[in-house]
Amino acid sequence: MAEFPVATTPSPGTMAVDWEERVDFDRLREYRLARVREQLAQSDLGALLLFETSNIRYTTSTNIGYWGFNKTERYALVTRTGGPYIWDFGSAAKAHRLQLPSIYDHDNSRAGNLGLQGAIAPTSGLPERAVQELLGVLHDEGVAGMPIGVDVAEAMFFLQLQAAGLDVRDGQALMMLAREVKNQDEIMLLTQACAMVDGVYQDIYEALKPGVRESDIVALAHARLFEMGSEFVEAINSIAGERCSPHPHVFSDRLIRPGDQAYFDIIHAFNGYRTCYYRTFAVGRASQAHRDAFKQSREWMDAAIEMVKVGNTTDQIARVWPEAHEFGFEDEMDAFGLQFGHGVGVGLHERPIISRLNSLDDPVEIKEGMVFALETYAPASDGRSAARIEEEIVVTADGPKIITLFPCEELMVANEY
Repeated sequence: MAEFPVATTPSPGTMAVDWEERVDFDRLREYRLARVREQLAQSDLGALLLFETSNIRYTTSTNIGYWGFNKTERYALVTRTGGPYIWDFGSAAKAHRLQLPSIYDHDNSRAGNLGLQGAIAPTSGLPERAVQELLGVLHDEGVAGMPIGVDVAEAMFFLQLQAAGLDVRDGQALMMLAREVKNQDEIMLLTQACAMVDGVYQDIYEALKPGVRESDIVALAHARLFEMGSEFVEAINSIAGERCSPHPHVFSDRLIRPGDQAYFDIIHAFNGYRTCYYRTFAVGRASQAHRDAFKQSREWMDAAIEMVKVGNTTDQIARVWPEAHEFGFEDEMDAFGLQFGHGVGVGLHERPIISRLNSLDDPVEIKEGMVFALETYAPASDGRSAARIEEEIVVTADGPKIITLFPCEELMVANEY
């Protein structure tokens, strides 16, 4: 394995203290809004209307728990000079005014309701009322005659915006550009999130043994992450034995058996910032097929990391990975997500997205301050096992810095016989 430096990014405790510089949340909020307004200034849009939960978190710094994740009930507005405005679920609007009084008041933290995805019939008049309220804010902000960018929206409300005469454009691409470069506070939060997963992998390594179910590992990971301060566990991929190839992307209640190869992906959020972090183990003993698959996956990973340099482009990373047919798939669409890279931030899949499917023809420049995950996958020659590795990387002027630190140089055998 090539030697790559681990990140010098601090990973302090998760509390705020007076004796050490940690995350500066005021600086974080100011940076994120400035990034969005910078993109608005370079576009012909007057405002962004946002429904996607990660975009709302990025622009408003509000959170009501993940029961409301992407239900398109909450929405936010940022204009060229004003905002953020948040329309939230009932009493949450009042809560924001109490929790963040330096940012929110009755003007910019409001209760909103579009009809709960059709559960309240459109004949209620709620969509029309919401559009008229939005038009009033756009007028007050001086951008009423300009196009408005929308990220995602229910078809009914999208059509209502158009019926009101608004020139609706794509706003998601602009938000992805705003979110692609992280400041020091975002990088610290991402590093802290990875530090939690480092600890979970130690627990998984100690717990892996015959008779444990894939779902038991999922439960263990959830419990440990919440104990360490995670605000949300989005998914735990827990895959073992014959379920490894092809990757099913979902755990089951399968019992882990002696000699299984097993891999895991831990996706959680700390203060809004996510992880995507795979590791592979053998249980009890490792076959030569297991070791060969891991070695191949590691080699593809190391080759990709070598390409992570400021000024390089994502096609240079994608080209070091095998073509789909070389590891058992019909084409790049069929193999998408296996030899893969993606930005990580308040969203799980941010810019840049790196794969042979899209990067060869539409490369993205690698910039200082990007944070992305690289994933490799190698099926084993036994026809049932596979190795899966993932590293999260901070792009610095001095090269790539890895923030996923649980050992991954060689295949680890848990509870070896």
